Amino acid sequence: ERNLDVNIGHLVGYENLKKRLFDFFDAGIQYLSLYILSLENVKKRKSEELDYIYQIVIKAVDTVINESIVKKEKVRFNVIGKCDMLPLDVRKKIQELIDFTKDHNQNFINLCIMYDGHEEIVDAVKGIINDGVRSEDINHNLIKKYLWSKNFPPLDYIIRTGMTNGARISGFLLWDSSYAEFKFRKEFWPDYNKDMVIEDLIEYSKRSRRMGL
Repeated sequence: ERNLDVNIGHLVGYENLKKRLFDFFDAGIQYLSLYILSLENVKKRKSEELDYIYQIVIKAVDTVINESIVKKEKVRFNVIGKCDMLPLDVRKKIQELIDFTKDHNQNFINLCIMYDGHEEIVDAVKGIINDGVRSEDINHNLIKKYLWSKNFPPLDYIIRTGMTNGARISGFLLWDSSYAEFKFRKEFWPDYNKDMVIEDLIEYSKRSRRMGL
């Protein structure tokens, strides 16, 4: 939208993310799930762009580990997706982040990297089959235990930016979003500011969630 190089766009988006995370925490939101990189993105993007994204991930982890507010707010990071497809140095850095925050228990960030909602459900089905679970024992709660997101509650609210043409969630946490409320914004992520965070949360607070009814 600003006619910037795509790599600059990724960097600006990352810089904005650092600011917005704590806007949500300050508003009392304890759990955040972020769509960082989808499997579909990996298939479509050039290797040079992916390498740049991976370097941003590495830089982000180093920043988090050295950020005192992460310790102060007791932020715990979890990563879901097919991370075995990531370059080794990126996988090691992500594991470093998980280990560094594993004892934090106040705020939680779920990073979806190399993620695809259909693949998550397929993997859950495979796990259930491999464990020999009887069909009569399979229910919603059991399936949740086999999902990559098993340690996170279902989504309440999904905010999608950059929706200038239609509205879609691109396979984001399909199982966990069944009763979520949605907010689609035309503004792109680098332009998403604190006022928008507050505006969106106020709008959510005024909605009447029907939970499938």
